[in-house]
Amino acid sequence: MLKPEPGHPETRIMATGVLGAIACGAGIAAQTRINGQLGAEIGDGYVAAVISFGSGLVVLLVLLLVSRAARQGLGIIIGGLRTGRVPWWMVLGGSAGALFVLSQGLAAGVLGIAVFTVAVVFGQTISGLVIDRRGLGSAAPPTITPARIVGSALMLAAVTLIVSTQFASRVPLWLVLLPLAAGFAIPWQQAVNGQIRVISGSPIAATLLNFVVGTTLLGLACVVNALLVGLPQEYPTNPVLYLGGVIGVGFIALGAILAPRIGVLLLALGTISGQLVVALLLDVVVPADGHPLALTTVIGAAITLIALAIAALPSPKVRPSPKVRVPRGNSRP
Repeated sequence: MLKPEPGHPETRIMATGVLGAIACGAGIAAQTRINGQLGAEIGDGYVAAVISFGSGLVVLLVLLLVSRAARQGLGIIIGGLRTGRVPWWMVLGGSAGALFVLSQGLAAGVLGIAVFTVAVVFGQTISGLVIDRRGLGSAAPPTITPARIVGSALMLAAVTLIVSTQFASRVPLWLVLLPLAAGFAIPWQQAVNGQIRVISGSPIAATLLNFVVGTTLLGLACVVNALLVGLPQEYPTNPVLYLGGVIGVGFIALGAILAPRIGVLLLALGTISGQLVVALLLDVVVPADGHPLALTTVIGAAITLIALAIAALPSPKVRPSPKVRVPRGNSRP
């Protein structure tokens, strides 16, 4: 059996894709801290989520105006929906993003960045494995290699190690279910975004659909909540707290590009590693109140990188059998 050499194009593409997946995770962790803090300061996770998604939508609308390729891609998607070439559920990836951003605003500040991230990570790992095993829509399921199974198991072990001490403080169990559900939804979102990106040829168009759907759903939820409890009266002046949507545009677009290239599972595992490592760094540099950094978090984050390296090992390839030359002519035995 042959393995691709370090300089082989397949190896370079995989390595670049894994680094991109880690960057996605870094963006998710940064957005989680920002939106969690914004929700805590204004006292309304629904409004925080709308601010995050709405600001990202504004950025994407500007990009749509200046990008001809994005406008053409959006036209292809709309035409595909009319003809049935694009199933309607494939453009609903933004609903998963809405759930994730809402969980950031409602739960991240209460649970702490580490517990929140662990819950998301657990859902991502299981969901990514299932989606890659079964495939999605017209996309053929990628090969689930032993290395990816081992990497996934090691990733879950790292999550278990981290959570073993982080749950020592009493946190409401029902609140953990919100980021867990969001984690299950993220790989599905990345998978459908990847297919929409391939169909349209534009990551901007695919990301725009996410933000249109997500902003609409979050806006409706915010209106219902405002009718019940009212809107916040004061908003923070720190401009950093309003960057969550811009960061979201970046990692959603990047995920749409990477999903068809490296598979949803490897994208999820790379994203997880980026999330945990950056969450750890954030807890060191700007620790959240009441959520001290534990040694198990450091060890667990290191294990996730090892798990990612194992999962990213290229699948062995079988050397083709040499062709047997058959003599021409009417030779007799």
